[in-house]
Amino acid sequence: MIGKAEFFESLQAAIKENKITLPTLPEVALKVRDAVEQENVSAQEIADMVVTDAALSARLLQVANSPLYRGRVPIESIQMAVTRLGYKLVRSLVVTLAMQQMFQATSDALDTRLRDMWEQSVEIAAICRVLAQNLPHLDREQAMLAGLIHNIGALPVLTWAESFPELMEDEASLDQMVTELTAEVGTQILKFWGFPETLVKVAAEAQNLNYDSGPQADYVDVVIVSRLQAAPADSAGGMAEWINVPAFQKVGLDPEVELIEIEGVAEDIESVQDAFR
Repeated sequence: MIGKAEFFESLQAAIKENKITLPTLPEVALKVRDAVEQENVSAQEIADMVVTDAALSARLLQVANSPLYRGRVPIESIQMAVTRLGYKLVRSLVVTLAMQQMFQATSDALDTRLRDMWEQSVEIAAICRVLAQNLPHLDREQAMLAGLIHNIGALPVLTWAESFPELMEDEASLDQMVTELTAEVGTQILKFWGFPETLVKVAAEAQNLNYDSGPQADYVDVVIVSRLQAAPADSAGGMAEWINVPAFQKVGLDPEVELIEIEGVAEDIESVQDAFR
């Protein structure tokens, strides 16, 4: 059985030699992301970028008309979506929908695992969005995106693992390999994508329960709490040990409280899950 160090070294070599490529955002997502940062960009210009990708456009309209975002009047065009939802939200949604496509397996061996991983990421993202609503200095859509990208490093790890049949057959060893390498590879991917440091830190620190960057919660704290809230009660030491996790105090959530039991939270989480299934 290949060890962690040898596997990681071979993965990095494979990336360098183009035997495996890091996940990439489609050109339309990159264009929209960059355009939103420009002062004089118009809704029509952003819409024109989005409509160049028919599949992405269709999904964006579907999400825009979901219970999560819809208003009284249905959104019937991409320009209407951009105008109604706002540039920054459309940017987040375009990146999110582009990411969803990355979790589609190219082999039967990974299909179930990647689908489960996407569903788990969406659940964590939904919890992130709920938590951020009570943290005025954080953007709830950015928090949702943080939840979605926190384990992006698992994708190339799993893809490369297919080169080692004995590893693919040993589920426990594969899970351990993914857990131990996701942060480092994820950090590499988000830097490659040009993501802001606030989100790069999410990939690097999401599994670090001792993370404490200061008195104010950041997106890492939100993801840490969301991961624990989404996890089975007997994992990560269980709720009894959550009291020792700094992130809970910073996001303002009692470690002994299950977020989903708070009135209205379950519905909010379900709305996000329905939108991105």
